Amino acid sequence: MDIKQIQELVKLINKTTIGEITIEEDGKKITIKQKKDPIPAMYSAPIQPMPMPMAIQPAAPESKKESSPKPATDNLITIKSPMIGTFYRQPGPDKPMFVNVGDEVKPGKVVCMIEAMKLFNEIESEVKGTIVKVLVEDASPVEYDQPLFLVEPA
Repeated sequence: MDIKQIQELVKLINKTTIGEITIEEDGKKITIKQKKDPIPAMYSAPIQPMPMPMAIQPAAPESKKESSPKPATDNLITIKSPMIGTFYRQPGPDKPMFVNVGDEVKPGKVVCMIEAMKLFNEIESEVKGTIVKVLVEDASPVEYDQPLFLVEPA
């Protein structure tokens, strides 16, 4: 193999993505390696959802509720969260609350919003009655099927 053929092979290697070529001819062996800057390997871990912090309720108030006589809550209906997300009681910072304790609700009335994956979902009441208690703080995370409101049916 003459020098002209070797130069042609080098040009060919530089134009392609071939990293190395070895040619053996008449007992002579030639290896041509393409010089490349080391490219740092880019690895990415699989994206995993961030766990939502759970609403922690102190044990002391719960024990007080149990020790004091319970009001009749047997007839109350619970409005629960249909999804995981962030609970909001009003549509915007300067807007009025959707509902407050003592407000009348009926099926189809929006009672809150839950933000899930940057989408704001209006949560509507499915019952007719009066809001007795709001069980979740504004702008706090909620879990699927977590109680949000207690409603006294009308």
